[in-house]
Amino acid sequence: MIPLRDINPRRRFPIATVGLILLNVLVFVYELLLPSQSALDSLVHSLGLVPYRLVALDVGAILTVFTSMFVHSGFMHLGGNMLYLWIFGDNIEAAMGSFRFVFFYLLCGLGAAVGQVLVAPLSTVPMVGASGAISGVLGAYMLLYPGAEVETLILLGYSMRLVRLPALVVLGFWIILQLFSGLFSLGMEASGGVAWFAHIGGFAVGVVLIGLFKRRWRWE
Repeated sequence: MIPLRDINPRRRFPIATVGLILLNVLVFVYELLLPSQSALDSLVHSLGLVPYRLVALDVGAILTVFTSMFVHSGFMHLGGNMLYLWIFGDNIEAAMGSFRFVFFYLLCGLGAAVGQVLVAPLSTVPMVGASGAISGVLGAYMLLYPGAEVETLILLGYSMRLVRLPALVVLGFWIILQLFSGLFSLGMEASGGVAWFAHIGGFAVGVVLIGLFKRRWRWE
């Protein structure tokens, strides 16, 4: 189930959403321009969030809670995250204003970091990517616009079908998948892959904070 766009018009340009997308893309371009794989590995370890460093009270690791949100491991990783941010971020930005949206986004990323550190505190594997922060945007969207239609590509074996589904169905299915995947991953040795509990943590923070961040009136 891959969302392609939402049928939820807005009346102004989502400057913060586009700015976040551009910043992620620029960082990824910088990654591509690094001279060697060892230089890239060094960047990932310096900017990525390593749970063990936080648990060990490494002061230098605190900033990585935020820098890790802008580093990605490949084109698919970046492309998938930016697609979700583009589809769902503009309406959430409109609902709370650009400045508050950026603050909300960073707080969701912080919640994602906490979620992953709590379940894997001794992990030395760097966590990178915007998906935790974007998960908070998804949680907010599901609460504010549950009936908004989302044009979704459904893969059925070798066939594909394009359908319009309510956001509640698309995002509800998404978070249920994260929950089950996270539960099945418990007890497994961390060796890279998807940080399921970062998604869950970010989503939970988005659900909790949207009531505080949304404006009493909306200009979309």
